[in-house]
Amino acid sequence: MADEDTTRLCEQIIRSHFGPLTAKVASVLLCRGRMPLPHIIRFSGLKPRTVRAAILVLVQHNVLWHAQSDDEGEVLEFNIDECLTRLRFGRYVWQTEQLFGKAAAEIVQLILDHGKLRPPDIISRLAIYDPVKARAKYSQALHKLVDDHYLRPSTVLSHLSPRDKRIRYEAEEKAKISGFPTAKELKQMKETAEIRIKREEEEAEQIGMKRKAKDQSGRSSKRKAVEEDEVDDEVYFRINSEKLNIHIRNKLVETAATERFNECAGLVVRATLKATEAKQRRLTDIRTDPTSIANIAMQLSDDDDLSAGLVLPSSKKPNTITLLKDYLGILASADNPTPAGRAASFVSLSGSKVQVEFEIVGRRLRRRVLEAVTRERHGDDGVRVVRLLLDTGKMDEKQISKIGMMANKDVRPLLSAMSANSIISLQEVPKSADRNPTRMFYLWYVDLQKAYATILDNLYKTLYNISMRRQAEEEDPAVKPVLEKRQRSDVSQDEERLLTRNERETIAQWEKKREKLTVLEMRVEEAVFILRDLAPLGSNEE
Repeated sequence: MADEDTTRLCEQIIRSHFGPLTAKVASVLLCRGRMPLPHIIRFSGLKPRTVRAAILVLVQHNVLWHAQSDDEGEVLEFNIDECLTRLRFGRYVWQTEQLFGKAAAEIVQLILDHGKLRPPDIISRLAIYDPVKARAKYSQALHKLVDDHYLRPSTVLSHLSPRDKRIRYEAEEKAKISGFPTAKELKQMKETAEIRIKREEEEAEQIGMKRKAKDQSGRSSKRKAVEEDEVDDEVYFRINSEKLNIHIRNKLVETAATERFNECAGLVVRATLKATEAKQRRLTDIRTDPTSIANIAMQLSDDDDLSAGLVLPSSKKPNTITLLKDYLGILASADNPTPAGRAASFVSLSGSKVQVEFEIVGRRLRRRVLEAVTRERHGDDGVRVVRLLLDTGKMDEKQISKIGMMANKDVRPLLSAMSANSIISLQEVPKSADRNPTRMFYLWYVDLQKAYATILDNLYKTLYNISMRRQAEEEDPAVKPVLEKRQRSDVSQDEERLLTRNERETIAQWEKKREKLTVLEMRVEEAVFILRDLAPLGSNEE
């Protein structure tokens, strides 16, 4: 079951996309957890036919998981991550258009609208006005999307909860062990279960392509052998959101390098990421695959002038490889071979090979979000306390006051307020076995897992408030009639003549408010991406 803020946000997303009846079914699953169909009908208070239709819609759009329970048979579970991903659908379409063109963007938009589709259905819907030329164009774009893993096949396994598969596989591995399993064996069980799940996903990705019937002309070549694969018309395809999220992650890393150094450093990071982009499949990757400086240089355009970002000792301009080595040395903190220098790096150098460190950059971006939230709520003194505790570890109130150079009367209320917001936590260390509160050390520290989870809940609450504010603006009595009039076919063709001056001003003000809310939503969603999706929270993050 989800917490209150996540439940409200998911329910609002389902309501805005599928209507109030489907949102009611989703609310039952979010509030009460997984349950079979008869229980959903009972708790929702809707007709069985309506509930079945709502469940079909949610399953079609990959928002519900199936699971087999020993007690209740088949049960349904809400996929929260898939629901929250729907906030990025507009960005996915824009990203696809930037990468592959308008035809591919139309394919992605159509699949997002329908959840999952077969290739013949996609082509028939998009090539309706120009069957001959458009069919070839969309078929080529679809093949490119499937081949580059931006679309993935929808199989039976993709509708099963990964947690259930993990539990089942771990139980199967545990059954092979006689007696009580050791800690090492438990770790191996979990690793084996993860490997089996990844293998299943990799095998499922191969289903979408099939061998094209060979031409009997008797001529064969390497180029022809590559073109023998074609998209399987019998497979349903859905969007591979993780592949599109990789581009969001890469853009965040590039922006972070630009803000830390300059635009040329950002160009070098972008070229490094682009050199290994084809092999980037998962957001959980700790770093990119190794690549050479020559490959990075090939990703730079002729207009990129890297010398503009460096102060060169002579007027003679060095070649691109030399400039790249200088930038990579700066990005790798080569002049500071200490733990602090490594924590501030963007790339790692191993001989002539370069790797972008996603885990290190992600840790730094998450800490920046934590400091931004702390500064907004508790000012610069709060940020000073957070940085002090993160750098030195657990400290008591007097040590914080002394090392942070703050008065005792200011430190105590500040620590209490920060603890109430779950930014810092308190550790009790008893002096004696009776655990008397008067004989205890009280040490303050930053529990990053707890702090990030609390901030994430608050961000979900903010996204829900933004959505409700947008809805309230649209339903304003002064705006709603004008928007309804604007949707008429005759008015939409000639708004200047058929809308009055006051109505045009009302629409302009509403569009301005909507744009501000959209920009705010994108900023909050970016913070959500950093905290939830950017990189796995390591056990050694502190």
